[in-house]
Amino acid sequence: MKVWIDQDLCTGDGLCEEICPQVFVLLEDGLAYVKDGGRVLSDPGGATGIAGVPPHLEDAAREAAEECPGECIFIVDE
Repeated sequence: MKVWIDQDLCTGDGLCEEICPQVFVLLEDGLAYVKDGGRVLSDPGGATGIAGVPPHLEDAAREAAEECPGECIFIVDE
């Protein structure tokens, strides 16, 4: 599974980071981004910043997407 965030829709609530900090991070700009192996995919972000999710974190990443008030987290099942 892979995940990405549409920063144009992000409300900056930080629920994703609370639920799954290994995959999501809020940066200084107040928006959420995904992490891929510890590397933050913030340049440029969006659909080009798509990260693989380790199998043991898939449930948490899905929960983060479901709880996101901005509905900006997109899951890509492989």
